[in-house]
Amino acid sequence: MEGVAVLGTARPISLLPRVTSSSIHSHKLVKNNTQQQKQLSALFQHPSPLFSLSKLQSKNKYKKPHIFLPHLVASLEDVEETYIMVKPDGVQRGVVGEIISRFEKKGFKLTGLKLFQCPKELAEEHYKELKEKPFFPKLTEYITSGPVVCMAWEGVGVVASARKLIGVTNPLQAEPGTIRGDLAVQTGRNVIHGSDSPENGKREIALWFKEGEVCQWTPAQAPWLRE
Repeated sequence: MEGVAVLGTARPISLLPRVTSSSIHSHKLVKNNTQQQKQLSALFQHPSPLFSLSKLQSKNKYKKPHIFLPHLVASLEDVEETYIMVKPDGVQRGVVGEIISRFEKKGFKLTGLKLFQCPKELAEEHYKELKEKPFFPKLTEYITSGPVVCMAWEGVGVVASARKLIGVTNPLQAEPGTIRGDLAVQTGRNVIHGSDSPENGKREIALWFKEGEVCQWTPAQAPWLRE
């Protein structure tokens, strides 16, 4: 920076910068650079909505995927037991094999099976919750009228699933594809019985099978049914 001193004055005059063409050009460049920096700064501080991460996140928050893993849920559930009985009319009509096949194809494990003539005392104990119903004597007479096939089945959710396979009590209201919907026409001859809860499943198996009649075994297809 160059300066000019004025002589002969009482006090010194401050040095002033000499204005040249090169200094004017440099000043313009600095000013332009400063403006560009401000524009860039504003651009990054206030990004375009097209590239805003917050905007994208706000749009996608309602599209968050809900992961549902049925096999994971099934693996956490307990294995249940249910008592299935082919009633005398089912035995007489020769549909035992078809009924067993439906449970096998579903993937449940058969742990107990026998042909059995039910005594009156056992029938009354089995249906004791219906003892006050007017049809109770007729029901026990029906169950003891011929041999029944007693079965114990095991599997995850086997109680509820077996009820779906069986169908509702009245065969005329049972869905096609269910055992009662396909094989029966009257409530008094509805072919099959199934436990209505896991607790009743254990109670009825203990009631109809003696010790040693229920087998614990591992099917070869088990790894292909459950993870």
